Amino acid sequence: MANKKLGMGSVVATGVGLIVATSCLLSLGQGSAAIGTTFIISMVIACAINILFALSVSELNSLMPNITGGLPQYTLASIGPFITIVIMVGGYLACNTMVSSAECAMFGNTIHSVFPHTGIPASAYCVVLVAILMIINLNGVDIFAKVQDFVAYALIVSLLILGILGTLKIGVGHPVNQPAVLSSKFSDITGLCGLAFFLFIGCEYVIPIGDKIDNPRQKIPAGMIISLILVLTFQIFMCLGFKNYTPWAQLGKSTTPHVLYGTLLLGPVGTYWMAVVSVLAVVSSVNTVISSLAYIAAGMAKIGLLPEIFNKTNKKGAPVAGILLFGGIILVINALGLSTSSSLSFLILCGCAFWMLSYFITHINVLIFRKRLPNAPRKFKVPGGPIIPILGAAGMAWMFWNISSDPAQRIQIYIVCAVMVVILSTYAVIWIKKVMHRDLFKPFPMEEVMAMDNDLYAVYHDPKTGRLRANVSRGANVPDGSEA
Repeated sequence: MANKKLGMGSVVATGVGLIVATSCLLSLGQGSAAIGTTFIISMVIACAINILFALSVSELNSLMPNITGGLPQYTLASIGPFITIVIMVGGYLACNTMVSSAECAMFGNTIHSVFPHTGIPASAYCVVLVAILMIINLNGVDIFAKVQDFVAYALIVSLLILGILGTLKIGVGHPVNQPAVLSSKFSDITGLCGLAFFLFIGCEYVIPIGDKIDNPRQKIPAGMIISLILVLTFQIFMCLGFKNYTPWAQLGKSTTPHVLYGTLLLGPVGTYWMAVVSVLAVVSSVNTVISSLAYIAAGMAKIGLLPEIFNKTNKKGAPVAGILLFGGIILVINALGLSTSSSLSFLILCGCAFWMLSYFITHINVLIFRKRLPNAPRKFKVPGGPIIPILGAAGMAWMFWNISSDPAQRIQIYIVCAVMVVILSTYAVIWIKKVMHRDLFKPFPMEEVMAMDNDLYAVYHDPKTGRLRANVSRGANVPDGSEA
């Protein structure tokens, strides 16, 4: 009997659970404190641009179904290994690591704000958390997997309830009298779209479960769009609740705006409610990121984009190098004292910049495949011809340009991105030429990229020549497309 397929509820649960993290609440608080309730306009713009991305990535998934690597594999078949390594592998892994570091810092700040008299610094909580999660992942056990969906929905439902209570002014605290709008200048609103973008990233993680979804042609794009709209809905209520219960200046200075809001809204009950839910969410999300990045790196090593060491596993089947590298970076960043609101926001925005570049390339991939393979079967095709991918790419470029409302901070973010691109480009050129023996910008055949997901690809395929290994007979059971 075939396994039961996942329905729309599971798709939405996956999308919502991976989009929402407690670090998003810092961005929500920062944006709201900067311009007031007009930050809702920034959120709507960012959500709309991310919906365009969801449509484009759905078409790519229908063109190359059931692949587990997602965005890097699309780019490998579209533009070639150089851009894939620089933006999709290096940049994507880097931005996830940055954002997870901010997420851990939020964990430390939350615990410290709830128990301020212990004398333990916020960074110490972060280090302990990451160390525990690294040990768990090295043992090949994810003790949080069974509560992942519960934690995500607990966070969403809690924030929705707390947002509605604040919007309707029915909390136990005293509403504050303050202006709803701090700025209505269009430049201020657009300048915060980069920050608002962070509130909606991650919907593409629905793609790897596509083969388990009933009617993925409709439910993958619809599920991602519903997830984004649900997230936008509770964030709007939270922004309105901030206006009624949290002084803007106090909100802007807080490194745990959700805990501050919960306290002013419901007193001690709100404090502990927010603390428990946000701690569960951050533990779940960071645990998932450490694990997923390690396995993504292992997958990229399997197809030759990263050193083979990332594909090595211990006796428990855990990819040791990836877990130690990504968990170690997160640990070191937080050990250095990532605890101030400004540094958290800067780290989040640096991660967002690379995320925007990867989303921009995704739209370009759609346009390239439309040109190169106009008649290839697609179970889902973005309507309107090239208009939506072009608008989506332009929207990502526009948000990248408006990554921060502070010109000085914007330049700093660009400098960080430029330094990372130089480092990754140097690695990519050396690796592609000396190890992969491939052309920098020559796309891999699509059938080869799809075959890479099969374990037999690494057995029968010679990465140095791009052909079958000499000692393998032509009649062997070789995955389709493994012969270049």
